[in-house]
Amino acid sequence: MLNERIFTFYYLDNYNIILTEIIFRRQDQFFMDKTISKFLIHLTAVKGYSTNTTSSYKTDLNALLEHIKKNNLVKTGNIENWDDVDKSDLLSFVTSLKNREYSSSTIARKIATIRSFFGFLISEAVIKDDPTRTLASPKTKRTLPVTLTHEEVEELLVSAKELGKTPQTYRSSAMLELLYATGMRVSELVQLDISDVNLDDSYVLCRGKGLKERMIPIYPKAVEIIKVYLEKGRPLLGLRKDSNALFLNQRGDRLTRQGFWLILNKIADHAGITRKISPHSLRHSFATHLLNNGAALRYVQEMLGHASIATTQIYTHLINDQIRLEYDQAHPRSGV
Repeated sequence: MLNERIFTFYYLDNYNIILTEIIFRRQDQFFMDKTISKFLIHLTAVKGYSTNTTSSYKTDLNALLEHIKKNNLVKTGNIENWDDVDKSDLLSFVTSLKNREYSSSTIARKIATIRSFFGFLISEAVIKDDPTRTLASPKTKRTLPVTLTHEEVEELLVSAKELGKTPQTYRSSAMLELLYATGMRVSELVQLDISDVNLDDSYVLCRGKGLKERMIPIYPKAVEIIKVYLEKGRPLLGLRKDSNALFLNQRGDRLTRQGFWLILNKIADHAGITRKISPHSLRHSFATHLLNNGAALRYVQEMLGHASIATTQIYTHLINDQIRLEYDQAHPRSGV
């Protein structure tokens, strides 16, 4: 007789809370697959993680399960469910990642995913012992984020306007200006609805990780450019009556992160910026420029939506590096 477990959980569907019961049967990898699915629903419904973050967790855990299957650890070996997975099995997976020359940061991220998953299994009483308790992560080299200078940001914003007076240009200009004005993540930017932007009081309501909301002020120039987009750009972008999205693509659907990446690369090329940048470069530039001009670290943390101020402190390292550079260039004895 199969050992059955009934899981009752809630999930969100178009802002409605739905109660669902699923019977998981402990039947080798069938149960293991379904437990991953339940964990992913937990991340979305309870933790409030974004689709992109949840997708990364799914990829990492499916890779682990695939490794277990590929190495005949299921059925032909000792593993029939997650309770049978031990530290040696996880180390085997980590070794396979190293053999495929994954970076230390990628391996560390996958281990963090696995730890989170097994912690969830412990909380749900699916397993008794946590095999990740003594699983070490590789040391990762801290890489400082890529930031743009004031001049490069200005060139980028000017170039967005120089591509012509079209609905797409008005949209691109508004998106770039809003990113630099607020330091939002690109995933937060494309999820904005019209109602999230208050142009009268000059602020935007942003929903970050864990669906946490924060209000970020917008400077007057950004307000002006967004108004132009709303008047001359958005109404001509294949607008659908049921679309509340602030930024639309040509079909009237919500613009995606990938779509904005293409827009940014085109504008950067036009601006003559040759080094590799990303939407996050504007977020890093926002934080660095504010701190360079005297903004308090705590306020920058709140605007960025960082849960811990330690995350924000990386930008102080950028400032210290810039100070060192200026010192070396200016001090008369620095080259002695």
